[in-house]
Amino acid sequence: MGKWVKSGSPWIWMTGGAVSISLIAVLGLLLLIAWRGLSYFWPATVYQWELEDNTGVRSTLIGEVYDREEVPTERLIAAGHVFKEHPGEFVTRYLVKTGNREFVGLDFRWILSTDILSRSMPSDVAMIERAKNGNFYGYPIAVIENGKRLDLVNDAIESSLMEHIERAVALSDKAVDLQKQDIGSINYAIEKLRLQERRYELEGELTDSNKAELEAKRAQLQKDYLVLEKALFALRDEAARDSVIVRDMRGEEVELKLDTVLDVTYVNHLSFIGKIGKWFVGIGRFVSDDPREANTEGGVFPAIFGTVFMVLLMAVIVTPFGVVAAVYLHEYAKKGPITKMIRIAVINLAGVPSIVYGVFGLGFFVYMMGGSIDQLFYPEALPSPTFGSPGVIWSALTLAILTLPVVIVSTEEGLSRIPSAVRQGSLALGATKAETLWRIVIPMASPAIMTGLILAVARAAGEVAPLMLVGVVKLAPTLPLDFNFPFVHLERKFMHLGFHIYDVGFQSPNVEAARPLVYATSFLLVSVIVALNLTAIGVRNHLREKYRSLEH
Repeated sequence: MGKWVKSGSPWIWMTGGAVSISLIAVLGLLLLIAWRGLSYFWPATVYQWELEDNTGVRSTLIGEVYDREEVPTERLIAAGHVFKEHPGEFVTRYLVKTGNREFVGLDFRWILSTDILSRSMPSDVAMIERAKNGNFYGYPIAVIENGKRLDLVNDAIESSLMEHIERAVALSDKAVDLQKQDIGSINYAIEKLRLQERRYELEGELTDSNKAELEAKRAQLQKDYLVLEKALFALRDEAARDSVIVRDMRGEEVELKLDTVLDVTYVNHLSFIGKIGKWFVGIGRFVSDDPREANTEGGVFPAIFGTVFMVLLMAVIVTPFGVVAAVYLHEYAKKGPITKMIRIAVINLAGVPSIVYGVFGLGFFVYMMGGSIDQLFYPEALPSPTFGSPGVIWSALTLAILTLPVVIVSTEEGLSRIPSAVRQGSLALGATKAETLWRIVIPMASPAIMTGLILAVARAAGEVAPLMLVGVVKLAPTLPLDFNFPFVHLERKFMHLGFHIYDVGFQSPNVEAARPLVYATSFLLVSVIVALNLTAIGVRNHLREKYRSLEH
């Protein structure tokens, strides 16, 4: 036993066990997030309950079972609930998503099993997804087509209704594209003309000819705008032409305009294969659509785009600065107190709280650098800031400084592993020190540089606190990339998956509806980080194989 302990085998087994437990815990956490997030998109069964409360009032409830729990009977009695008969020690209660927000008031409602008279799963009940006011549950019974009521026949309810919805959705999409692209470009051009006129005024060059030229361009843009506006209103009116009549849980007929309806699903009529198809459609919409209803519904595409765009911009900024700093410290700087202080400062920078970087970025980058840029290059826009307000460029620079120590330390470690004989051989063959670094040393250290970049990307993609000060917002009206010159707008604010999780989880007005979205967005953020890291790892492995011959 003593020899076994002295051999070090117990410590090897303990280390291996600790690593295994940590790995299992991480995988378990990821599986939990994936299960809770992805199950949100599975089409849930829609039930119809007949209820009778303790006062004898009967009602009908239609919705999805969101959650269930066992509640002590004594707690309900203490809260003032009166039972006709004592139900026992515990009572089951269900959290039901009822939708129909404009009539019910709340999306969710708790019901007790003791109040349930019956529960059924009608095959003709529909879940109607809307662009506003959440889902609507009921029985579609007719379509109003151009003012004429068409009753839906049982055999053709779903196909006839979907034809009308697809038509309205296509027209609504055309209207949105027209507003964002063509009309947005005209508004952008009109604003540019206003700024150009203001610049002429500041420079004292607003002559009659310049003013006439600007007025002619503005008049042409206004003419084009009126044409597009007329087309936009026509598309909106055409999309809102038809509507659907739905009988809701109150037994009343409700008319829903089809321009607000996104999809209709007869969930109880779907087969297992059909539910799988709807599940994939739901995931696709979540990834590709814009958010709605204060981020509690819709998709997260702007947040995905903003996260990836900001991380890639940060990587482009931090890599050259980190590599240059590491090369100077390792290859050129003489050993002394100043160099030692610089190394200590770099190491200490890695331990500074991220929110401190956010405050620094707000003060130095946004107010100082951005304000100076506005005064020098955009005086016509003042007092409205252009670069003097939080934006994606300042977020990328802030996170570049935050992750700079990681890249420096990793690059220095890679440079220190390169044998000095390689440098001496290159110098002996007549190469200069700069040529040796550029052609031999840095290529051999590129896998270590990529390792530092991987660590930097992993940390930057998950940071939220500094971004709240230097660029991220709850909802960005436009992406940093569009069709207006110069096409890439680094001064714009952006959405981020990490901040989206915070906003949905802690600032949402509808907590129950937002809870599954927190898991779904968390799993998506982890997936984006893993995808970025796998891409960087693939590049690192390729570089390692490419320059392996130099090591020999």
